[in-house]
Amino acid sequence: MTDQTAAEVLQKATQWWSTDIIDMKPGIIRFRGFPIEQLIGGVSFPQMIWLMLKGDLPSAEQGALLEAALVSAVDHGPQAPSIAIGRMAVTCGLPLNGAMASAINVLDDVHGGAGEQCMELYADIAARQDAGATLDVAFEQGLDAFNAANGKIVPGFGHRFHPIDPRSPRLLELVDGARKNKVVSGRFADIGRGLEDLMQRRKGRKIPMNIDGATAVIYSELGFSPALGRGLFILSRSVGILAHAWEQSQQGGRIKGPMPPGIPYRYTGQAPRDFVK
Repeated sequence: MTDQTAAEVLQKATQWWSTDIIDMKPGIIRFRGFPIEQLIGGVSFPQMIWLMLKGDLPSAEQGALLEAALVSAVDHGPQAPSIAIGRMAVTCGLPLNGAMASAINVLDDVHGGAGEQCMELYADIAARQDAGATLDVAFEQGLDAFNAANGKIVPGFGHRFHPIDPRSPRLLELVDGARKNKVVSGRFADIGRGLEDLMQRRKGRKIPMNIDGATAVIYSELGFSPALGRGLFILSRSVGILAHAWEQSQQGGRIKGPMPPGIPYRYTGQAPRDFVK
């Protein structure tokens, strides 16, 4: 090992982390070059999210569309596993940060990942179009490839609770308005609706776009990569998790499980038997 001067050691330590996001030193905080004191009161929280993730500031219209998507997914009731886990964690003695962490940790592929997966499907169809496939062929090939790799469930469509997800039509209405005002291209709205039509033709019944499909349209229209779709959903759902965890802390309760103690679970094991030595 060669001898290093103090200056060389300091230089290596300084270069250990590198970031384009923040420049912070005594008395100075800049995000993507903008002084924090100018951003405070000057941009909305969704615009700040955009700045942090994409490196520049969105227009007011782009920020408003991002905000609409974030607002739409904040909560889906205590029957949603992530919300229930947050509430149960509080009754087990965890503080708010622990309850939120416990809840967020289950937002993975099955519960919380549908938006990202739907964005990947939209992106694949768009790539097939860009490669020269007609729109109909791109839809057929994209859906077939997704089903072959992931099974018959198509993320972003259908809902186990809502016959028609009340959030989706409003979000698509906002996308259509943004398209009319040339804020977005509308390409991914067309892809989402085209998939809905294709599945209806194949299955003989309509499987309406749900919240994940609609927010996937918005995030794709705004140029976010599919991998960020889940993170944006988690930012949104964290608000509901925090609200429920706080409410539960005010209600009290101790070691609450998923069901009241008087409601039994179903035992499917061995019949009662004696242990014989």
